Amino acid sequence: MKHLLGIAALACAVAAQPALGSTGAQWPERPIRLVVPFPAGGPTDIAARVVGKALSDRLGTPFVIENKAGAHGFIGASEVARSKPDGYTLMMASIGTMAINPGLYPDIPYDANKDFMPLALILTVPIAVVINPQQMPVQTVGELVDYLKAHPDRVNYGSAGNGGSSHLVPEYFKYKTGTSMTHIPYKGSSPAVTDLVAGQVQVMFDTLLTSTPFVKAGKLRMLAVTTAQRLPEYPQVPTMAEALGAPDFEASSWFAMYAPTGTPQTVQQKLSSAINQALGDAAVKQRLAELGAIPAGGTPGELEDFQRAEQRKWRQVIQAAGILPD
Repeated sequence: MKHLLGIAALACAVAAQPALGSTGAQWPERPIRLVVPFPAGGPTDIAARVVGKALSDRLGTPFVIENKAGAHGFIGASEVARSKPDGYTLMMASIGTMAINPGLYPDIPYDANKDFMPLALILTVPIAVVINPQQMPVQTVGELVDYLKAHPDRVNYGSAGNGGSSHLVPEYFKYKTGTSMTHIPYKGSSPAVTDLVAGQVQVMFDTLLTSTPFVKAGKLRMLAVTTAQRLPEYPQVPTMAEALGAPDFEASSWFAMYAPTGTPQTVQQKLSSAINQALGDAAVKQRLAELGAIPAGGTPGELEDFQRAEQRKWRQVIQAAGILPD
C-alpha cells in the first residue's frame, strides 16, 4: 500500500510540473518571438535583427522579430509583460523603454524593474549631433549654438519619439547652452532621419546605428558625439564635453534583452549565455561595428544594476532641465 501511495505521489508531482521540462532542459522546442516596441528600420529593430540571427544559429530555433510600435514603447513592452513566461516571448528594449520612461511619464502601463527578467545588455550606441548641411551653415557645435541663439525657435530637431534619448539629449543640450529649438517627434528613428536628409528638420541627436550611412554618404554632417571619449572611427569629431566645455555631458543609447518575470531560471541562464557568446562572435562584432554600435554583454545581475543606475541618471537630467513629455 505504501508503495502504491509513493508511486501515486510521484505521478502527481510530475503531472503538476509539466512546464518545467518544456521550458527547462528541453527549451527551446519552437520559434522564439522577439518583440521590438518600435518600428522596423530603427536602432532597436536593427539591434534585434543582428543579434536575433546570431541567437537563432546558436540555439537552433528561429527568432521571429515582431515590431509592436506605438505610445513611447508602451504597447510592445506591456504585451511582453503580460506574456506567458515560458521562454518563447522576449523583448529587445531600449534606454527609453527601461530607463527614461519611468522618470518622464507619471503613469506607464508596465513596471520596468518588476515586470521583466534581465537577460543581458546587448550593445551601447554613441549618440551623434548631426545636421543637414544644406539647411544649416555650421561646421561646429559652437557655431550651432551661435546660430540657434541668433535664430531662436527657427530650427526644428527631429526625434524618434517623445521620451527617448533622441528627445532628452537635445533637451538637455538646450538647457546647458541656453538655446531653443522646436521638437518634432516621429514614430521611430528611420522616418526622422529620412526627413532630416530631406530638410524637413535640420538637426538630430541620433544614434550612429541610423545616421552612420548618411554621414558616410555626405548627406549629413556630424558635429560631435556624446560619448566620454572620441570614437576611433571618427577621431576628428569632438565629444560634446570638449565642444561645450561641459565634462558632465555624456550619454549613450543602449539596448538590452528581457523576458517576462517568472521565466524559468534555466531559460534565463541559457539565453544570457547564448547572448554573450553571440556578442563575442567576430562576424557579429564586425557587423555591429560597421553600424556604429559597441557590443556589451554581461550577466543579468549586471544589467539590473546598470538599468537602475541609468534610471537615476536620467531622472536627474529630466528634473534639472525641466523636461516634460510632449
